[in-house]
Amino acid sequence: MITLLLLPPLAWALLLALYAKRFIALWHEPVWRCPVLVIESDDWGAGMLSQAAALDNLRELLNGHCDHTGRHPVMTLGIVLAIADIEAIRAVAGREYLRIVLDDVRLAPVLTALRTGIAEGVFAPQLHGMEHYWPAAVLVAAQTDKRVEAWLTDDALPRTEDLPSPLQSRWTVATVLPSLPLSISEINEAVVTEARTFQRIFGITAQVAVPTTFVWNDEVERAWSAHGVRCIVTPGTRFEYRDAQGRPAGDGRKILNGQCGQNDVLYVVRDQYFEPVFGHRAEQGLVALARQTACARPTLLETHRFNFLGESASVAMHELNNLLDKACAAYRTLRFLSTQEIAEAMANKDTALIETNLRPRLRAWLVRVHLLPRFTKLARFTGLVLPLRLLGKWAA
Repeated sequence: MITLLLLPPLAWALLLALYAKRFIALWHEPVWRCPVLVIESDDWGAGMLSQAAALDNLRELLNGHCDHTGRHPVMTLGIVLAIADIEAIRAVAGREYLRIVLDDVRLAPVLTALRTGIAEGVFAPQLHGMEHYWPAAVLVAAQTDKRVEAWLTDDALPRTEDLPSPLQSRWTVATVLPSLPLSISEINEAVVTEARTFQRIFGITAQVAVPTTFVWNDEVERAWSAHGVRCIVTPGTRFEYRDAQGRPAGDGRKILNGQCGQNDVLYVVRDQYFEPVFGHRAEQGLVALARQTACARPTLLETHRFNFLGESASVAMHELNNLLDKACAAYRTLRFLSTQEIAEAMANKDTALIETNLRPRLRAWLVRVHLLPRFTKLARFTGLVLPLRLLGKWAA
C-alpha cells in the first residue's frame, strides 16, 4: 500500500526533473502585461522598382489603424541594402561581383517610399543584410547552375526570391552541400560594410538584425554586436548551415524571448506566420495573436515582400487590413510596438509592459509549460495535471 501511495510522487519527481531546464527557462522568459502585435516583413530594399508603390500602399493602410494609445501599427522591414548590378557584372564577363546599393539614384523611388514610412512611424528598418546572399557564392554557382546563370544575366533588377533557396543564406557558402563556413575575417569585413551602409542610408545605427533564412553563428553575432546591433530576431532556434539536402540546420537548441547570445545580444522570437500567398488569411493571424497573448508573449507575425507585389498584392492588402481591424476590436488593450521597442522593454524590465507580480507570471508559465512537446500527455498519465490545476486556480 505504501509503495502504491509513493508511485505518483515519484512519477511527478521524474517528470519534473525531465523538464526542469525548460521549466526554469520559461519562468525567466518575460511576461507581457498586454497583447502586443508587430508585422515583421522581410526582403525590402534594393531590387525591383515596383516595391515603391507597394510600400506606399502599405504606409497608407497602416496609417488607417491605431491602438488604444493612438499608435499606428508598425511594420518592421528587413532591409536588403544591395543587389547585383547585372549590367556591370556582364561588362566584366562575370569575373567580379558588382552591386547596386539602395541609395543609388536608380533605386530612388524605393528609398523615398521607405524614408516616408519611417518618418511617419509606420515603418521600422531592420538589418537583413548587405545582400540576401553571399556574393562570391552566387558568382561560383552561376558557372554550373543554369538558374543562377540566368539570374545574373537577366535584363531587369534581379529578385532574390528567384535564387535557389540554399544560396539565399548570407552567412554560409552554399555552393556545395552541406554548406561551408565563412572565415572570421570574411564575416567581420562583411558586417563592417553592411553596418556602415545602413548608417549612411538611414542615419541611424542598425540595432535589430534579422538573419537571412535564419542562418547565422556566434562569429556573426559578435561582429554585429561590435557595430551596434542589440537584438537578433530568431525563429526560436538557430541554424548555422545548409545540410546535404539544402535545408537550414543547426544544433536544435531552443531560444526564448529575452535570452542573450554573444556579447549580450538579446533574442526576440518570431515564430508566427502571415503569408497570404500561401493561403493565410486574417483568421490565421488572429489565432496566432490569441495563442501568443495567452502565453503573455508579444506576437511577431512574419511576412515577406512577395505577398505585396504582383497579382497577390490585393489579397494580401485586404487580409492585412482585415487582421488589423479585427485585432483592434478583439483586444481593448492591444499595443502596436516595433521589435526594437519590444527588445528594449525586456532588456530594461519596463514594468509598464513587463509583469512582475507572482500570480500573473504563474498563469503565463502554466500556459507555456502545457505547450511543451508531450508534457501535457505525460502530466495526465502521471496525475501531475491535478496539482497543476490547483496551482492554476490559485494563480487565477
